[in-house]
Amino acid sequence: MARMLELVLSLSILMSMIFSSTAQSCKGYAFSSNKIFRACNDLPYLNSYLHWNYDSSSNKLQIAYRHTGITSSRWVSWAINPTSTGMAGSQALVAFQQTDGTMRAYTSPISSYQTSLQEGKLSFDVSDLSATLANNEIIIFATIGLSNTSTTVNQVWQDGAVSGDATQVHATSGANVQSMGTLNLLSGESSSTGGNDRIRKRNIHGVLNAVSWGILLPIGALIARYLKVFKSADPAWFYLHVSCQSIAYIVGVAGWGTGLKLGSESASIQYDAHRTIGIILFCLGTLQVFALLLRPKPDHKYRFYWNIYHHLVGYSVIILSIINIFKGFNILNPDKKWKNAYIGVIAALALNAVWFEGYTWYLVVKRKRSEVAGKMPRGMNGSNGVNGFGGRQHQGL
Repeated sequence: MARMLELVLSLSILMSMIFSSTAQSCKGYAFSSNKIFRACNDLPYLNSYLHWNYDSSSNKLQIAYRHTGITSSRWVSWAINPTSTGMAGSQALVAFQQTDGTMRAYTSPISSYQTSLQEGKLSFDVSDLSATLANNEIIIFATIGLSNTSTTVNQVWQDGAVSGDATQVHATSGANVQSMGTLNLLSGESSSTGGNDRIRKRNIHGVLNAVSWGILLPIGALIARYLKVFKSADPAWFYLHVSCQSIAYIVGVAGWGTGLKLGSESASIQYDAHRTIGIILFCLGTLQVFALLLRPKPDHKYRFYWNIYHHLVGYSVIILSIINIFKGFNILNPDKKWKNAYIGVIAALALNAVWFEGYTWYLVVKRKRSEVAGKMPRGMNGSNGVNGFGGRQHQGL
């Protein structure tokens, strides 16, 4: 009897696991509206599923996007990106429950990573757009008129918080930055890109530029301004300065190149201010490198004017670099710890600059006084003559 009970219990657990597994798959799901979809796909992140019917003759795509385990304080979205595999450039369908209990479903073109999902017209036609919320599951229904003949689309799906009736920015880590991939509408085959390639390129772009333009260049400037005051550091300070700025320029050009690559992959997304400042920095940095080849000798009559140009352009590059790095932070929206870390580095460099400025001025003034004292004629207390009054020594007989 006991063995029979154990067998029944084991079968019960096995059946519950089977039913649970079935419930978590898109296959066999029955829509309450009696809609039928010929194909479906279990999306790998965010408890999401996509059902669709695709008519290749009319290029019409009828979809039902399901997002389970959701509450009324969350929004969900499913999008097609006609230009790349990332979020920027996506043409999104968005849905959430409003404070009055009604569902809102609308279209939103994603033009930047800092989007607040404003309503707008998409690059393709959308009809029969609606949404439901039941049993902690939001479903978006829509019919899409695809604008190209390709049967493979780049898809992005997402969720985030709702405050009042306003959508908030979604999380920027974990599954929320992996919920993207490609989908073949005919075969049903899908692949999850996870955004890894693009995220890696963005991170490389940010790190290279922050380290080069934002850290190494200011350090090189500090070396040139303050170490040359110490006579023992001459000419080592010059070679340190040139080495630091050369490394910064080479790494910065690599970062600038990754930025161009990212821009070419998202032609519909333009960060005009960030891009313009980046081009200006590259031009000024290149000009500084070539100007080094034309540096006059210290005693040349044009060296004074060259120094003015060199300092003016150099400090302009540093200021523009820091501004553009913070614009980059606003675009990429990384974890706050990275922005705070960079702020800490800049603050440390600024404090060191203030301290060195005061100390080097002290050394310069002290040195000037010593030089002036060395050139003064000897005076009182026997410093000029032997009697303290400027008298000459009596010559012996």
